[in-house]
Amino acid sequence: MMRRARVLSVSALLLAGAIGIISSTQTWLEATLRAGGDPLPVPGAAAIPVLAPLSLAVLALGGALSIVGVVLRYVFAVLSVLAGGILLWLTGTVLFTRPTSSVASTVTTATGISGQEGVARLVADITPTPWPAVTLVAWVLLLAGGMFTLVTARIWRRVGRRYDTETAAAHRTTDGPVDAVDSWDELSRGEDPTAPPSAPARGADEP
Repeated sequence: MMRRARVLSVSALLLAGAIGIISSTQTWLEATLRAGGDPLPVPGAAAIPVLAPLSLAVLALGGALSIVGVVLRYVFAVLSVLAGGILLWLTGTVLFTRPTSSVASTVTTATGISGQEGVARLVADITPTPWPAVTLVAWVLLLAGGMFTLVTARIWRRVGRRYDTETAAAHRTTDGPVDAVDSWDELSRGEDPTAPPSAPARGADEP
């Protein structure tokens, strides 16, 4: 599993961010007014205004996490945990307490009445859809991915170094023309790419 640490961490962040983006456009709550009529659908972006921006940030973190060095891995992991904690708390608040503030913008748009007290007097009931629960699971996944990255970030570095060493060894033992990339790699290792390959040493019993 440790060999797949990079894939697991990056996948967790990307999946959580994608679910957050999709969820921001879906109906999270249905607000029933005292005056009657059909319930007002409240999308995730209206229930939590920072849902879409933070989900985009999580997607960006997941994409960048796959290519950055070990120091930035720790930085991005901490940011992922912070974002996951904030989003988990906000989503849990909407799902379990259903505050009037989560439907205020939608009710104001529909009725023209603003203000916390005015909206509260209009709203008879707030019913959640499955989307807040689905998104809550995504933030748990985000937290797990961030913490897993904190634990395994240095292992990624070792795997990368071993790969680089094996690749360099393969280049040194490969006969034939050397392209520009190989030449640059050899120069970075202190070798002369223009030097002819050394002949193998002969044994004492060879003529």
